[in-house]
Amino acid sequence: MENQTSNEYNQVISRCKELFRKKTLDYGTAWRILRLPSITDQIFIKAQRIRSIQEKGLQKVGDPVVDEFVGIINYCIIALLQISFKDDSLMEIPFEIIEPKYDQWVNDTRALLENKNHDYGEAWREMRVSSMTDIILMKLLRVKQIEDNEGQTLVSEGIEANYQDMINYAVFCLIKLGYHD
Repeated sequence: MENQTSNEYNQVISRCKELFRKKTLDYGTAWRILRLPSITDQIFIKAQRIRSIQEKGLQKVGDPVVDEFVGIINYCIIALLQISFKDDSLMEIPFEIIEPKYDQWVNDTRALLENKNHDYGEAWREMRVSSMTDIILMKLLRVKQIEDNEGQTLVSEGIEANYQDMINYAVFCLIKLGYHD
C-alpha cells in the first residue's frame, strides 16, 4: 500500500477506534445483545441515510455524513467482533479484552486492502463517494442474502469478507472527504 494511503488509513481507523473506545466506556458492550442481522440493518440505515442525502443534496438532521461512515466502520467491526465472540455468552466484555480483537480485525482488513490496492492500483482514488456508497449498499444486500441463507454460499466470498470490504470502502470515503486530517 502506498505510504500516503497507509498513513491516511491509519489516521481514519485511529479516529474510529477512539470513538469506539469512548462509547465502550460510556455504554459498555450493549451491542452484544444484537444478532448479526440487526447489526447489518444498523449499517444499512447509515448507508441509506448517506445515499438519501447525496441524492437530495441536503439534510435536515445535523449529524454529519462523515459520522455515518465512521458508524459503518465501527458497526462492521462490531459484526466481526460478534463473530469472534459467537461461542461466548458473556454480555459485558471489558475494552482491554475487545481492543486486541478490534486491532486484529483492522489488521486483517488492512491486509486485504493492501492486496487489492496492489492489483487495482488504487482505483478507488478516482471513484466518486456516491459510487462507493452504492457499493457499500450492494455489499449490505449481499450480506442480508447470505444471512437469509443461513450463511451458505455456493461460490461467493463469506460474510466476513463483505464486512471487511465495507470497512475499506467507508475508509476510502472518509479519506476522500478529508476525515484523515
